[in-house]
Amino acid sequence: MKHVTGKSINLALSVRGRSSLKAVGLEDEVIVRHAIPMYARLIHDRDGSRRPIPYGKSDQCIFSVGRRFLNEVLLSAAEKHSNVNIHFNHKLVTCDPETGSMTFERYPSKEITTAQADLIVGCDGAFSAVRRQMLKRPRFNYSQTYIPHGYMELTIPATPDGQFAMEVNYLHIWPRDSFMMIALPNQDKTYTVTLFMPYENFEDLITPEKLLDFFFENFPDAIPLIGKKNLIEDYFRLKPSPLISVKCNPYHVGDKTVIMGDAAHAMVPFYGQGMNAGFEDCLIFDELLERENFQLARVLPEFTLYRTPDAEAICDLAMYNYVEMRHLVNSKSFLLRKKCDKFLNLIFADSWIPLYTMVTFSKKRYHLCVKNKKWQDKVINQTIWAVGVSASVVGLSVFAKLLHNHPHWLEAALESLNKFKLSMPLFHN
Repeated sequence: MKHVTGKSINLALSVRGRSSLKAVGLEDEVIVRHAIPMYARLIHDRDGSRRPIPYGKSDQCIFSVGRRFLNEVLLSAAEKHSNVNIHFNHKLVTCDPETGSMTFERYPSKEITTAQADLIVGCDGAFSAVRRQMLKRPRFNYSQTYIPHGYMELTIPATPDGQFAMEVNYLHIWPRDSFMMIALPNQDKTYTVTLFMPYENFEDLITPEKLLDFFFENFPDAIPLIGKKNLIEDYFRLKPSPLISVKCNPYHVGDKTVIMGDAAHAMVPFYGQGMNAGFEDCLIFDELLERENFQLARVLPEFTLYRTPDAEAICDLAMYNYVEMRHLVNSKSFLLRKKCDKFLNLIFADSWIPLYTMVTFSKKRYHLCVKNKKWQDKVINQTIWAVGVSASVVGLSVFAKLLHNHPHWLEAALESLNKFKLSMPLFHN
C-alpha cells in the first residue's frame, strides 16, 4: 500500500499496543505484514556522520506502522462483528453524558440524527466533542498546553531502483538542540520525515533560498535524500501543525459516558506512546469489565481512578523526551548514563531497568516507571557523592602525610606562588 502523506506523525508500536492488538487477534497481521522493526535511534550529526543509540537489548525494537493501514485493519476487524454498525460522515454535535443521548450532523447533507446509547465511549481525539460536554459539568478538571513548537511532514522517496534510501531498521534523528527532524520507514520504501521546530523558525523560512540555507546548515545529508525540489514544494505547500498536551479528570460521568485515548490524555508524540497508551486504555477497560461483571457503575469510576496517574505520568514523560531527542542525545553525560544503565541492567536484570525500557518494553504502570526512575537517580547521585567524599578523604590523608613527612613543603610552595604572582601584572590590585 502506498504511503499517503499528510499531517499524520507515523506510529511507533511497542509492547503495550502489541498486547492490545494480541487480545483481539490482530497482532500478527500488523507486525508480520505491515510493521518495520526499529532497533535503535540513528543519530545524524551535522557533518553527516551517524551513530546508533540502541533502544534496549539486541532483540528489543519498536515498530514503524502506517496510520492509514492500522485504521483499515481495525475497521475491517470491527465490521466482521454482526453487532457493530459503522457510520461515516457523522459529526457529533452534542450529547448528554448523564443519559447517553447523542445528536449527529450528517455530511454533506447536514441532516440531523439522534441516537441513544447504554454507554458513550468517547475516543474522538484531542479536541473531543464528548469531553467538551463533560467540561460543562462541575468538578471536571481540565488543562491543555500547546508547546511553542510545531511540526511539518516531509518525505524521503525510495531510490530509483525502489530501495530504502537509508538504513532501514532505525528511527533516524537529526537533533539540533532547539529543534530536530526524525524519519521513520514505510512499507513502500519511503520515509516519513517530521520536522519539529519553534514556530518562529518556521516563520523565518519564508523563501526557498532561506529554506535551503537552513537545511544546508542543519541537515545537509538530508537534502539529497529528500530532493531540493520536493523539499521546497512540500514545505511551502504545507503549514506547521500544533502540538498539544491534554490532562483531565475524571474520565467518566456516572455509568453512561467514558473517554479514552487522546480524548482523555492527548500527549506530544516524543515518547511514541500516544497510540500505545490509547490501546492500553481499551485493554484495561476490558479487564475491568470482566472483573466487575460488566457493572458499569463500578467499572467507570474504577477506570478513572486506575488510569489517571498513569496517563498524567506519560504526558509528562512525553514532554521531557522532546528535550532528550533534540538535545540530550548529543550530551556526553546523557550517553554515559545510558551506558551506566545498560551495565547495571546487565548485572541486576530484575531490579535495574532503564526508564525507556520500562515504558516501551514492559506493561509496568507508567507512574511506577517514573517512581522507579526517581529511585535510580537517587542511587546514582548518592553513589557519586559517596565516591567524591571517599576521594576527598583519601586526598586529605595523603596531604596530611605529606606535611608530616615534609613540614617545610607547604611553606616553600606558598613562597614560590607569591613570587609568581609578583612577576605577573595580571595579579596586581
